[in-house]
Amino acid sequence: MQARGFYWRRLLPRTGVSPYNRAMHIRTRSLAAVILGNAWLMASALGAQAQQAAPTSTVQSGPAASDTGSGPIRYPQPRTLKGLTLRTLGDAKAYFTAPIHWRTRQWEYFGGALAAIAVAHHYDTQVRTHFVGGSTLPYGPKPKSSSTITDALPGFAAFAATWGYAELIGSHAGKSEAWNMLESAGLSFVSAYALKYTIGRERPYQTTSSNRWFRGGTSFPSEHVTAAFAIGTVLAESGNPKYRWIRRTLGYGIGAFTAYQRLKHNAHWLSDTVAGAALGMATAHFIMNRRAEREDDDYDVSVVPVRGGVMLAYSADFN
Repeated sequence: MQARGFYWRRLLPRTGVSPYNRAMHIRTRSLAAVILGNAWLMASALGAQAQQAAPTSTVQSGPAASDTGSGPIRYPQPRTLKGLTLRTLGDAKAYFTAPIHWRTRQWEYFGGALAAIAVAHHYDTQVRTHFVGGSTLPYGPKPKSSSTITDALPGFAAFAATWGYAELIGSHAGKSEAWNMLESAGLSFVSAYALKYTIGRERPYQTTSSNRWFRGGTSFPSEHVTAAFAIGTVLAESGNPKYRWIRRTLGYGIGAFTAYQRLKHNAHWLSDTVAGAALGMATAHFIMNRRAEREDDDYDVSVVPVRGGVMLAYSADFN
């Protein structure tokens, strides 16, 4: 945590109004500006359904604590492994209970995703035939066991490169982006895994029909594509807007390439990959919006009256 304080002595003129009352008036206007700014940023975030306040602690610092009877300054508490774990658990709880709080816009997005999956399902057989139509096997070739690892490499490489470069240059923003990737991929992967064994759709190499649902299969949705689009979306929508087109090309390109590989290896139907893409992208936006809400609460600005003047205190959590 990094905190800075500025202290002026005899800053206020000796008039009929006491320095304490003038300082309180300044503090009230400053805090009002901060509150209004936070409210605007919170309203701009889409998809996040719950708010999580950043943990703070109360400390006594400098003349504000020792020279006056005024209230102490509040500084954010540095994040620890325990705090990070609790934050992730809070995100998971909000994520899995989010549909309870969905509004009209979220249900519209959900309906749009279902429509896209339905359109893709219409072309499942044609796409499968395009990739494995020349096979002599009745259901096409079974994917090699190594493809399970190789098809996951693009997404893993994006995460590893982001985390490694952030560690190399000591970038807090880069580390935060990498953590968003990891959290998005983890939550979306758990969701995909649960759907896979609930729906039980057979894979393309197990049947010629794309309508074999609830038969104990593990095809819908694609976990590889889900994780790839979760990581790729964070990469695409984070960082400097100046390089947004480059980031989006790389991020969404990673997801699209992973989907192509899963289709090429006869591991999934087209609609499996579309469902995975929708799940991964939605989860990534949810996590990024949650992060944006927390960052709005990770700083504090206040004007504190002290003996003979005022102190302007600013604190921010850079952990």
